[in-house]
Amino acid sequence: MSRTTPIVHKTRTQIVVVVLREKILSGEIAAGKPLRQSALADELNVSRIPVREALLQLEAEGLVKFEAHKGATATLLSVEHVTELFELRALIEGDLLAKSIPNLSEEDLNQAESILQEMDAAFQDKDQVENWSGLNSQFHTCLYSAANRPHTLEVVQGLNTSCDRYVRLQLFLASGVPKAQQDHREILEYCKKKDVEKAVEILRAHIIHAAEAIRVLVSQQDD
Repeated sequence: MSRTTPIVHKTRTQIVVVVLREKILSGEIAAGKPLRQSALADELNVSRIPVREALLQLEAEGLVKFEAHKGATATLLSVEHVTELFELRALIEGDLLAKSIPNLSEEDLNQAESILQEMDAAFQDKDQVENWSGLNSQFHTCLYSAANRPHTLEVVQGLNTSCDRYVRLQLFLASGVPKAQQDHREILEYCKKKDVEKAVEILRAHIIHAAEAIRVLVSQQDD
């Protein structure tokens, strides 16, 4: 019995994560709204423990913020924040990819191809679509790793974490994945050809296009 309890508990926590994430991203839980653990536990018919753990996970995703004397609230989504984050990504990641491409090995390229296949599968399975965002970060990191710029890569990973809630919003409310996957395929093909200029051009356009689509979604939530 003791061996199965943690599995059940984890499953319950993950269910709460999914439900609360959808409520926040859809706007059903408004930005800035307090998230009362006892009320959520009653609403979802669970104890407060999985609610607390779910809120901590959503905090790591940037969707929830904990404040002293106030508790958890749904974080505010900002058009200005989107613009700054994605412009930084376009600048830094373009330079990182340019430095990485000449050093990419066959193993790196095969790994990137494998991640793309996982992303296709995740998008086709509605139960796995939430994994697409994490795989997206893995794909980009795979292509940048050969640049041998660990500190820059760390900055990029931090930016990706900050962008994650916006990417999830796009996944939840729009159908931007097919276009994103097409971009990923083209970027990978130009990486294989060692065409630095074209790969960087598509990467930067890919990031800016995502920012434009997400800004529209955030603006609609503010209306």
